[in-house]
Amino acid sequence: MTDVAADVLRLLAESDQTVAVAESLTGGLVAAELTAVPGASRSFRGSVTAYATELKQSLLGVDGALLAAHGAVNAQVAAEMADGVRRALGASWGIATTGVAGPDPQDGQPVGTVFVAVAGPDIRKTSRLRLNGSRGEIRRESVRNVLELLSSELRENVRGQDTEQNGGI
Repeated sequence: MTDVAADVLRLLAESDQTVAVAESLTGGLVAAELTAVPGASRSFRGSVTAYATELKQSLLGVDGALLAAHGAVNAQVAAEMADGVRRALGASWGIATTGVAGPDPQDGQPVGTVFVAVAGPDIRKTSRLRLNGSRGEIRRESVRNVLELLSSELRENVRGQDTEQNGGI
């Protein structure tokens, strides 16, 4: 997984951009994966592990009515977490994880239901995952998926900038 983290950090550094992380079920694993890469401090701003639902609202600005109506395991919650951490930590990009690693269902969602999100300049994207395996495997797959989602968006962002710089060709 460190390869994906290294790729993300390289893409961020090349474009002089930064990332901040909001985590729930992954409990700091995304931040740990990023900071395991030498030179991460150039692009990694920091992270918020908002494991408790009320912290998603108070620290990250997730809509309280949304949390009350749908719980924390929700695509919109993931998107608002990504937006909130991006804003709170002053980063170019924000990424977020929320979901159910087990052992029990949560918010009416079965174990293995995970939402990952990325928020950046003019983009907000979420992905719903249905993961199998142990608690540890679900958490590790969530980390890989959120980093891959960011990598994909960073590559798309670079392609869009190249097109603009080359006269829209």
